[in-house]
Amino acid sequence: MTSLVDLLPAEAIELHGHADDWRAAIRVAGDLLVATGVTTPEYTSEMIGNVEENGPYIVIAPGFAFAHARPSPAVHRTGMSWVRLDKPVEFDSPNDPVDLVVALAAADSEVHTDAMAALAKVLLEPGAEEVLRAVQTPRQLRALLLDESAIAAGKSEKQAPAKVSAVPTGRPRSGPLKILTVCGNGVGTSLFLKSTLESVLDRWHWSPYITVEATDTISAKGKAGEAVAVLTSGEIAKTLGDLSIPVRVIENFTSAGEVDHALRELFDV
Repeated sequence: MTSLVDLLPAEAIELHGHADDWRAAIRVAGDLLVATGVTTPEYTSEMIGNVEENGPYIVIAPGFAFAHARPSPAVHRTGMSWVRLDKPVEFDSPNDPVDLVVALAAADSEVHTDAMAALAKVLLEPGAEEVLRAVQTPRQLRALLLDESAIAAGKSEKQAPAKVSAVPTGRPRSGPLKILTVCGNGVGTSLFLKSTLESVLDRWHWSPYITVEATDTISAKGKAGEAVAVLTSGEIAKTLGDLSIPVRVIENFTSAGEVDHALRELFDV
């Protein structure tokens, strides 16, 4: 199992980054990937091209962008970088301005899954964003990422509404329902949304009845017939078009409350 800190060495962390715009912010993160031997400079261009093609869906939470592109020959091995900007930049996203940019380079679509789930779990902790913005050294950041309970200590926020215990309507006898979480590439932001959705389903005690699959825009069109709904960003929803199943837009991929609200609308609970 690949851990989060295994993919994020201290040398790939910049806590005083400078960028004049979102492209420059991604370049700062990309330069760290190059410097640590994870990618070639071409991958940085691919991350920028991903936003130019699919929009700023990588801004998954207020102030937090998760830059990535598809696995490619420009990736030597799976790795990450972390940049905290001294001055936030605009991505033209509802979650602007952005001062935290995390970049992922995936050698394939499987190796990084455990690490992404771990990072999503960290970001779901109450007060995580404030604590992560306050770290002073790369060593301190890595220690916090290893211990999400330290992030939550002394912090609080409004939690999602109480759990729902009723069984979802429309559940087939042959197996659970499926919900798709979709992003441009299926290897990054969709995994964050998947983790948030699964945490809400756990609280509702609906995990036995609904499975969640993270996928990309192309695959989602083919898989829509297997699913009862799609959760995604506004930009990706426009790309998907009419799938003949409900599509719900989530602005903050780490917000259990927003996902909870979307589920209540979908299942009328």
